[in-house]
Amino acid sequence: MQAAPSTRGSRSPGRPAARRTHTALAAGLLTAVLALSGCGAGGGSGSGANAEKQAAAQAPHGKAGFAGDAKGGAGSPGAGSSGTAKKPSALTATHVIRTASLSVEVKSAAKASAAARATVEAAGGLVANENTEQVDDTHDSSHLVLRVPQDEYDRVLRELSGAGKLLSRTSTAKDVTDEVVDVESRIATQRASVARVRKLMDRADRLADVVTLEGELSSRQASLESLLAQQASLKDRTTLATVTLDLMEPEGDAAADDKDGPGFLDALGGGWHAFVTTVRWLAMAVGAAAPFLAVAGVLLVLWRLLRRRGGKAGPAGD
Repeated sequence: MQAAPSTRGSRSPGRPAARRTHTALAAGLLTAVLALSGCGAGGGSGSGANAEKQAAAQAPHGKAGFAGDAKGGAGSPGAGSSGTAKKPSALTATHVIRTASLSVEVKSAAKASAAARATVEAAGGLVANENTEQVDDTHDSSHLVLRVPQDEYDRVLRELSGAGKLLSRTSTAKDVTDEVVDVESRIATQRASVARVRKLMDRADRLADVVTLEGELSSRQASLESLLAQQASLKDRTTLATVTLDLMEPEGDAAADDKDGPGFLDALGGGWHAFVTTVRWLAMAVGAAAPFLAVAGVLLVLWRLLRRRGGKAGPAGD
């Protein structure tokens, strides 16, 4: 009867230790399960993302991709460009179209035109158009269209403005950076679209498919060429500024501006002009008096005849 209490007393100290061991094992198993579940979830999401990327990469090469291009193809550049991300404006160079118009009064339009051509050519530009004409037979005027590099634009403009008396000056600057970036993006998209159609043509077996793809290819190539022409025009206008220059001589007699004054030939010409004018007026006066002189002459002749007859009749009667 006394052995039972001793047995219970010997087992009671081991129960808390066993409980702690079981608790630690349970916590370790729970941690392992959570870790495994987390890794599995991460791996599943990664594989799903990779699968989506592969599907997106393979989609344009299939017939479904061609059908989508056919609906929004070359005729709708906006649909194609939506798939291509534009470059941030902060990382893109600024593209500006500069134009200016000058009107300058000069002593000699021909000399000023030659000086303007030399200034532009020295700056690396060119003369796009030039026209010189005589106004009212008294003075000349010249109209020039000049193309100037953007870096030399301000300097050339100052030199042209100081060629004479500045009558008017206007200048404009238009930022077309967004338009340049948009055209470049659309060109890249259109080139990719043309390449896809070419691949589909290589895999096409039926004649009807080949004919359809050829028509689609021609349409997309025409759109691509139009975009390339637009890009070339933007590049030309943003690389070279346009300056319109009008050179005009002052109105009035050109001889008044001659420093030497009138010479012997000028005096001789003026005297001859006065002589011819005098003779012309005398001839006009004689012509106007001719009828009266003729009548007076006839009357004088009749009067003399009558007088002679009267003189002869007097002596015979006596």
